[in-house]
Amino acid sequence: MTMNSFDLSLWGEPFAWRGFAGRKGTLNGRNCLIIPPPHEAPGRPWIWRPEFFDAFANADEALVQRGFHLVFLDIPDHYGCPKALNAGDALYAFVTGTFGLAPKVAFVALSRGGLTAFNWAIHNPEKVSCIYADNPVCDFKSWPAGWGCGPGSPGDWEKCLSVYGMTENDARAWPNNPVDRLEVLAKAGIPLLHLIGDADEVVPVTENSYVVRERYKALGGSYTEIIKPGGLHHPHGLPDPTPIAEFIVKHTC
Repeated sequence: MTMNSFDLSLWGEPFAWRGFAGRKGTLNGRNCLIIPPPHEAPGRPWIWRPEFFDAFANADEALVQRGFHLVFLDIPDHYGCPKALNAGDALYAFVTGTFGLAPKVAFVALSRGGLTAFNWAIHNPEKVSCIYADNPVCDFKSWPAGWGCGPGSPGDWEKCLSVYGMTENDARAWPNNPVDRLEVLAKAGIPLLHLIGDADEVVPVTENSYVVRERYKALGGSYTEIIKPGGLHHPHGLPDPTPIAEFIVKHTC
């Protein structure tokens, strides 16, 4: 049957998260977590964190307190590949169709989660309200390949090639990284917020966020940036997540 806003208790099992009562279950064999807010905001908005549940999550916590559902599906080490996007399609259908959450989602994307968030949004621009990206990977040629100024990650690169079903030659010719397809998001009017440590030693900003900044603005897209001078890849987030939460609320509710 189709569930309404009070029927989440019929799915999965209860668990506690930062003082909130969440539910955990599975979706197509993958662990899925949903944390409903104490009081829903109008329209039943939700945020989707594609990687690293509970890591540097004070913005997530603030948004749940403001009436957003927090949704997570465990798709580790898939780097925005087609299989990850298909799993995301199933998640979207589940939470919007079964639980009636809002037809547009806001992304909270940390690090490699940027690949999944941007790639899914590029394939589903009408289903995304905004993207908050924190030291995000926007080009797998930068990370994990390490073909630019950063060190990359050989182990992750091997896994990345495997999940994409690519050779290195295929990857060098790949034209569909987020940095290559931003026009889809700009045309859809999707606002971006990038939180950046400008000394990121893992995901070089000159090959990722700064490329997005230049290209998105040139395309007429809405791009907002918060720079942490001298900031490294970690820690993510801000001590006070209010600017992040307010960006998502502004562009969602």
